[in-house]
Amino acid sequence: MSLFTSAPASLPRATTPRAAAPRTRARFHTLTVEDVRPLTDDAVEVTFTVPAALADEYDHLPGQYVALRTTLDGVEVRRSYSLCRAPEHRDDGQDTRLSVAVKRDEGGLFSTWAQTGLHAGFEIDVMSPQGTFTSALDDLDDRHVVGIAAGSGITPLMALAHTVLTRSETSRFTLLYTNRATLDVMFLEDLADLKDRYPTRLVLHHVLSREQRAAPVLSGRIDEEKLRTILGTLIPPSSVDEWFLCGPLALVDLCREVLADVGVERSHIRFELFTTGDEPARAARPVQVRAGEKTVRIEVTLDGVSSTVESPIDAHESVLNAALRVRPDAPFACAGGVCGTCRARVIEGSVTMTENYALEPDELERGFVLTCQSHPTSDRVVVDYDV
Repeated sequence: MSLFTSAPASLPRATTPRAAAPRTRARFHTLTVEDVRPLTDDAVEVTFTVPAALADEYDHLPGQYVALRTTLDGVEVRRSYSLCRAPEHRDDGQDTRLSVAVKRDEGGLFSTWAQTGLHAGFEIDVMSPQGTFTSALDDLDDRHVVGIAAGSGITPLMALAHTVLTRSETSRFTLLYTNRATLDVMFLEDLADLKDRYPTRLVLHHVLSREQRAAPVLSGRIDEEKLRTILGTLIPPSSVDEWFLCGPLALVDLCREVLADVGVERSHIRFELFTTGDEPARAARPVQVRAGEKTVRIEVTLDGVSSTVESPIDAHESVLNAALRVRPDAPFACAGGVCGTCRARVIEGSVTMTENYALEPDELERGFVLTCQSHPTSDRVVVDYDV
């Protein structure tokens, strides 16, 4: 699942998962592609080999994502994708594996190349896992977790479903998964295998918008009426401990609004957005400082080293964009305010953020910002990526 999106900045986020590992500075390492497996006509699962020496760097929680970086047609390209397999833990010192699913976007440079040019043996830069779209349940016994996904939004839910079901003998997972037709369903066989393994604890509801199903409620596009019917008959909200929503903005917004209306607390709803049809934002647009031009001074601390850059006030550039001129290694992935990779803390000065879909309220209170979305509002801004 690609994590690019655009959405109203006022959308609140769920509270920070108790099970989430502490955030650490994301770093790229070069990994080798072990396998590229077709999922549908326009989607593949890409598996990387993680050397034993890097196992700790790629230890992750179900629902997290990685950023991939490569050069295509002479241009650096970064894309973020959710991890689709549950974390693999080995104590024998052997290599482990990491898998993502890539679905072709119309006109998408990276996703098209992944279908046609990526192959086993290829080396690509993979960032260490990030993200808080993961379970907040410390104890899964007798808990019921529900995932609602559309298209490639199934990717993080595959890892979540597997984890919920394998870590407790009494947990339950229900998946409401919408696609256009059966041929578009990613991980169709994997879901069937999981259902065979946990026949009473895994419930699958496939909704197809362009293919007629036996049950009318599972046919057609999910709108408010259909969703309320599903919640009233198939998935009673009172039976659910935690909700995970992953898909386009329209579906996620609809689900959040309806769930809130039927009494589900926001703290029990987690969401991840992946597309609204907009182009993903880009970092590092060219900016030049002209003699005599009024500027703002931006100081950046990264890996214990402080650097300073002047940013023209009239350029209205982001802190990240300015930082990349003096620190090309400044961390970022989506540059759209979604993934949180560029997170840093404002030590001095002030900024305003255009978008924020990654930081929790408590992080904002402590001064953390997304540097890709932060624009200085003071003459001097000091940010620290190491905090």
